[in-house]
Amino acid sequence: MGFWSLLEVASMPVIQVLIMSLVGAFLASDRCKLFPIEARNTMNKVVFVLFAPALMFANLARTVTLEDIISWWFMPVNMGLTFLIGGLLGWIVVKILKPPPYLEGLIVATCSSGNMGNLPIILVPAICDEDKSPFGNRSVCRTVGLSYASFSMALGGFYIWTYTFRLIKGSAMKIQAMEESEKAAIKSSNNDLEADHKTHLLNAPEDKLVKKGTGFWRKGVNFLHEILEELLAPPTLGAIIGFIFGAVSWLRNLIIGDDAPLRIIQTTAKLLGDGTIPCMTIILGGNLIQGLRSSAVKPAVVIGIVCVRYIILPIIGIGIVLTAASLGLLPEDPLFQYVLMLQFTLPPAMNIGTMTQLYNVAQDECSVLMLWTYLVAILALTVWSTIFLHLLV
Repeated sequence: MGFWSLLEVASMPVIQVLIMSLVGAFLASDRCKLFPIEARNTMNKVVFVLFAPALMFANLARTVTLEDIISWWFMPVNMGLTFLIGGLLGWIVVKILKPPPYLEGLIVATCSSGNMGNLPIILVPAICDEDKSPFGNRSVCRTVGLSYASFSMALGGFYIWTYTFRLIKGSAMKIQAMEESEKAAIKSSNNDLEADHKTHLLNAPEDKLVKKGTGFWRKGVNFLHEILEELLAPPTLGAIIGFIFGAVSWLRNLIIGDDAPLRIIQTTAKLLGDGTIPCMTIILGGNLIQGLRSSAVKPAVVIGIVCVRYIILPIIGIGIVLTAASLGLLPEDPLFQYVLMLQFTLPPAMNIGTMTQLYNVAQDECSVLMLWTYLVAILALTVWSTIFLHLLV
């Protein structure tokens, strides 16, 4: 499979994302005015509460069985490593560039959270369909590759809606804390100059008083409460239920298959889930117009994220996958190893835009970062896919 053929295959899903983003940008432009901020916020909530959970449930219930979880056990480990290593590299970028506090979580998220969803779903079967595909029989390669990509998509959604969701939520809490402290400072300056420390303590926000009096036990309870809240977020809940239905045979047989008595549940969930990616991408494009006008993203931040996602992470990914293969931890299938390497090379997850919109934090900056990272992804995916194929086949 030549470089130009691979360039065409690798660029198709990325160009699809960019075209949908341009549609959203046009709908939100001053010329069209069909997609204002209120409409984007409302659509985003529908994606969060309905479409994304349906997508997680439908994909996991359909593609993941207990046998797959056992035989493909290294894929969730590999994906966890992409999030862990990417998060550490993103933290280093933050410490070096020192962006505004509200951007820190977004930068770490874009460095750590790859688009494990629609890109592998399109890219892997497309490579199998090529006449010169190095992965053998076309139909077998497509079927198996689609299973790998679907498993990757389902796992990625689970990681993104727990780990990444927490990062964006943390940025929103930082902004809220900064705004509250500014309000408290203004209020304090307007008070009587003779007010003593006790008066200031009484006027302080209640959450600060609670923090001062919080012990180890209370902190532990609060932490568990936060984890439970994130696990009960609609997309995460959809993923957990999907895992259960996929792994338990009798539950799976209720909804999966032509003869399943409750197959209408699966088909309905799939129909709803199919709206997730177009809606997220159009919302992202709608935020792009304002982002290009007022974004606080500096070129150094974009360059830092691009270097992490498309240079450092792929090199680390090659080392991890080849080491695991040499130790006998992976199946012999080179297509499985290709998917593992690909997970280190993908552009940032589209779900990040949904989260920033949900918490009203750095939406404009997120749109700008997505634009540049997806433009670079066209070439990066092609170059790295060529290298992966030469290493594995």
